[in-house]
Amino acid sequence: MINKGQITGMRGVYLVAAQLSQLGLIASPTSRSAKGADILATDQECKRAYSVQVKTNATTFNFWLLNKDAKEMISDTFIYVFVNLRDKNEVTEYFIVPSNIVADKMKTEKQRKSTWYSFSYKDAKKYDKGWSIFKA
Repeated sequence: MINKGQITGMRGVYLVAAQLSQLGLIASPTSRSAKGADILATDQECKRAYSVQVKTNATTFNFWLLNKDAKEMISDTFIYVFVNLRDKNEVTEYFIVPSNIVADKMKTEKQRKSTWYSFSYKDAKKYDKGWSIFKA
C-alpha cells in the first residue's frame, strides 16, 4: 500500500514536471525506484538535457531530507527542486538549486543509531523560483 509520504513525493514530481513543461521543456518523470533523477528534461531541440531531483514537503517546511549520496552527485546538469506544498490558500514554493550547492550545504546529523542528511530552507531561500537555471 502506498503511504502519505509517497503521495507527497509524487505530487511534487508532477508539479515540477508541469512547471518545466510550462518553460517549454520536455519533462518525463522516471520510475519511482530510479536512483538520482525523478525527472529527465530536455529542450525541444534536444541540445540541453537535465536530471532533476525533486524533494517535497507537505508539513515540515524548514528543511528537506536528502540521500547520503547527495554529497557526491554533482553535475552542471543535475538540479534539485525543493518544493513546499503550503495550505490551499498559500502558493506552493519552489527552490531550484544546483547540485554542487546542495552537496556543499548538506547537513549531516547523527542521532543514536541514525544519520540524517538535509538541506535547509535558509540555504534554499536565495534560489526561490530560480527556474532560469533551465534556460542557461
